[in-house]
Amino acid sequence: MVSSVLIVDDEKHTREGLQQALQESYDVSVAASADESFNLMEAQEFDVIVTDLRMPGKSGLKVIDKALSLANKPAVIMMTAYGSIDTAVEAMRRGAVDFLTKPVNIERLEILIQRALKTRTLEVEVKNLHERLDEKFNSEGIIGHSRKLKEVIERVRLVAPSKATILIEGETGTGKELIAQSIHQSSPRSRAPFVPVHCAALPANLLESELFGHERGAFTGATERRIGRFEAADGGTIFLDEIGEICPEIQVKLLRFLESKSFERVGSTKTLTVDVRLVAATNRNLHQMVADGKFREDLYFRLNVVGITTPPLRERTEDIPILLDHFIRQYAKENAYEPVTIELGAMRHLQLYPWPGNIRELRNFAENVVVLQRGGSVSEFELDPKFRGETNQLPALHSPPSENPLSVEENGKRLLREALIKSRGNRTAAAELLGISRRTLHRKIAQWPELDVVDR
Repeated sequence: MVSSVLIVDDEKHTREGLQQALQESYDVSVAASADESFNLMEAQEFDVIVTDLRMPGKSGLKVIDKALSLANKPAVIMMTAYGSIDTAVEAMRRGAVDFLTKPVNIERLEILIQRALKTRTLEVEVKNLHERLDEKFNSEGIIGHSRKLKEVIERVRLVAPSKATILIEGETGTGKELIAQSIHQSSPRSRAPFVPVHCAALPANLLESELFGHERGAFTGATERRIGRFEAADGGTIFLDEIGEICPEIQVKLLRFLESKSFERVGSTKTLTVDVRLVAATNRNLHQMVADGKFREDLYFRLNVVGITTPPLRERTEDIPILLDHFIRQYAKENAYEPVTIELGAMRHLQLYPWPGNIRELRNFAENVVVLQRGGSVSEFELDPKFRGETNQLPALHSPPSENPLSVEENGKRLLREALIKSRGNRTAAAELLGISRRTLHRKIAQWPELDVVDR
């Protein structure tokens, strides 16, 4: 796609000369005044605007102001025959990306235009990234409508604008980091860094350096100064996951930081101060750890200024169909496959399954069926046996128990035979009894053709 350039200059020979010089590489428009350029900017988008400073009526500074008020801001290059440091400073202060003097050197101008295009592309990418992060991690991006999830979302909305330290508790796989990201994205710090640290993944001697940094020579292998995660998160949010795993020595240093917002790098006596919001998470019972003498009570209270508990998936089963639909569509798109449909009978089993791995396990299930199924539908007969265990059997068709347990295939065949008998061979009615689609019923009958001769 050809980049578009607007030349704004009241001197006819200048603007037409620049147009002729640039038109082989760019889509070039011209304007003889600031007002004329305003009309063109309203009518179409430009990637770069090259404007003269001194013009009758409104000056080139007004062109800068207008350009930067647009939703899709073009990069602006200022040119003038009256170049001075003061003029350049004012143009740059208004938002121009570069400055050059007349008479214009075409090669120099082309270099500046290319540089301006790269700057604008980077700004657009950063803007799009922030928009995607806002969409993904704000509270509206958390998927589900169960009462317990709504309570968590409401708490996020209440605490996000504050500076309070937050402790997120919940089982593994319940989305604690997603909640932490949501708090950050919904806060005034959203354009500053969000820095996650998984405390259990690092031994104590490395964790201290990772959090607070170190000076050259602080220990064996410290060949240069290292900036820690707290410094990297200045102005933003640091997320300490698995906070219950940190050793007593680090607990002391963390407590000091929470009380004073200051710390020293390892091997340094210089005190550093940063503006960082701390969000911590754990799947352990910190209150019990305090009682057992394994976690400092004073640190626990400093961390738990506001507490949020993420509910396990088994306590929000009404969200399972919504989450599955989201993950299935996501993985289908990533793999360029057709989305999979979970049939009613299968969904009932999935909602009764306890999901010990919570959302992480559900996401793994969704990716598995998308990759292996590649479209179509999944019936209860096609589920892994663990989803059809004794604890989540459905009160449905019944036949006398056998001394020998049936295989999954034999059990499916028996249920299908019973459904065909009870429906007197009506396949639509049999499918409804089983909670599967008529299409899946046909596939099963094709798999087991002996069932197609069931007495009607």
